[in-house]
Amino acid sequence: MKAQKSTSTISSGSKKSFKPKFLSKIKINPGFKISFNAPVVLGIVAISLVATILNYVTFGKSNRLLFSTYRASLASPLTWLRAFGHVFGHKDWSHFAGNMSYLLLLGPMLEEKYSSKMLMIVTAITAFAAAVINYIFFPHAALLGASGVVFAFILLSSFTSFKEGEIPLTFILVAVIFIGKEVIDAVFANDNISHLGHIVGGVIGGIIGYRLNVRGSGGIYRKK
Repeated sequence: MKAQKSTSTISSGSKKSFKPKFLSKIKINPGFKISFNAPVVLGIVAISLVATILNYVTFGKSNRLLFSTYRASLASPLTWLRAFGHVFGHKDWSHFAGNMSYLLLLGPMLEEKYSSKMLMIVTAITAFAAAVINYIFFPHAALLGASGVVFAFILLSSFTSFKEGEIPLTFILVAVIFIGKEVIDAVFANDNISHLGHIVGGVIGGIIGYRLNVRGSGGIYRKK
């Protein structure tokens, strides 16, 4: 009996000794939850994901019908739908992943600063402006992807620290590096990329960023 008791004690002691010390320091908060922190950005990503999957499933037909913009009859409702819907369409997974990475990186910060409504307006203006320019100047080309919106977000994010009467150096550097590169590529590169769409997005992001940040107390826009 003593031997069994001793064995039992040793066994019980062994179980305690095998418990890693770091586990005893980990405390799980029962109130922990995933927050839906940027509904507009997450909505764009979700719709773009569905559109990309549909592009593969339909062998490109869904992109042609809904998620790319090109010169077509203005009497067709689909022409106007594509003028906004083209930002959700992407050629392949690489195109999708590149744009969504930037949106997820920049979008939540911008949505927190300027509000979901304002970010939706920026996205819609950028999409429509790019569609109009593509319709006028590139009648035989189809435009798709959120690259223009990404460039708008990049320029908009350069105004995160803004004082009235000043132009942030970050904005100047971003404008020179990103937009300057796109201008050069638009002239010399032949890579099947809509550099003009990128430039349009950057210009819109810069203009809206400036206009938003000259409002409110001290020149800083306050989200309502």
